[in-house]
Amino acid sequence: MTLWFLRIVFLCVVIASTYFIALNPNIGNQTGAGMRLTVFMVSPLIMGAALVAIDVVWRRKNLHAIGGLFFGVLAGVAIGYVLGLTAQFLMDLFGVPQEVELFGEYRENPLPAMVRGLIMLGSIYLCASLVIQTKDDFRFIVPYIEFAKEIRGTRPMLLDTSVIIDGRIADVMGTRVVDAPLIIPRFVLAELHTISDSNDSLKRNRGRRGLDVLRSLQNNRQVELTIVDFRIRAVEQADGVDNKLVELAAHLGAKVMTTDYNLNKVAQLRGVNVVNLNDLANALKPVVLPGEQLNVKIIKPGEEAGQGVGYLDDGTMVVVEHGRDHIGEEVQISITSTLQTSAGKMIFGRLPGAPARTPPRRSQPSQS
Repeated sequence: MTLWFLRIVFLCVVIASTYFIALNPNIGNQTGAGMRLTVFMVSPLIMGAALVAIDVVWRRKNLHAIGGLFFGVLAGVAIGYVLGLTAQFLMDLFGVPQEVELFGEYRENPLPAMVRGLIMLGSIYLCASLVIQTKDDFRFIVPYIEFAKEIRGTRPMLLDTSVIIDGRIADVMGTRVVDAPLIIPRFVLAELHTISDSNDSLKRNRGRRGLDVLRSLQNNRQVELTIVDFRIRAVEQADGVDNKLVELAAHLGAKVMTTDYNLNKVAQLRGVNVVNLNDLANALKPVVLPGEQLNVKIIKPGEEAGQGVGYLDDGTMVVVEHGRDHIGEEVQISITSTLQTSAGKMIFGRLPGAPARTPPRRSQPSQS
């Protein structure tokens, strides 16, 4: 809406300006009324409408492409000016006449001006074309000049498909623990659409949940979420979504948030910073020490005789010695030890008055 308002204001300013120019009596002394209306009012209005039409039709604007084009034009003008002066010097050196006879009269020779004009247009075209075709090979602050980037402040964070489908990212961003701007590449969004349209009902539900998570992030005003479509040669040539994501993160100097173990390892090999949401969740689990008291509800029997099993709010398994007779009850236990396994942390405890027992090492209770 704001963009359309800007376009309408622009056209109104063009109409008003050309109207007052057309009414200028000084201009009327030189041209007739019809010519004055055509040249000073209709022509600028057509040019303004054409500019607005180009702006409306050209929807996928790329700031890198526009910046590269602008720099190419400036470089072309500078180079063309120098080459034009050189050409003029050479023409003077070889005696190209300043005036020639045209239609029976001596007039200024148009050849030097034509040569300078062609050199200027050719320089602009070649410089703009070169910059646009090669801009993605450079990470620049001043266009086309690469610096060793010193990134300060919060780096943007690229989300992969797994962390979006996982869903916990919406709750994490809602707590404002992570305040980095989030970037969703188009190829990640396309993969989500593909999963949501899968014939497998499980994959389809996972894909739709990921789209719901993205919608939730977009509706959260505290989250800066951007969906981008960078045309970068290294990214387009990479195979698979994971490799594309790593290439894009390396190009932008961004981090990658994921729950995929393999993507985590590949990104680390490429020197890309990775935030694994599972590691973050494990780091936020409460730390308990032997001898502390803990309230837990026993919900099922354990694998060893007399054991009961309960879970904390974060999913941590608690094995209670002599707790089988208290299934369905919330009891207070004394922690005896903790054990870190590949499936997560396990806590062992016992009821007050029950004898302490060393947790078994050969067999461990299932966490399912």
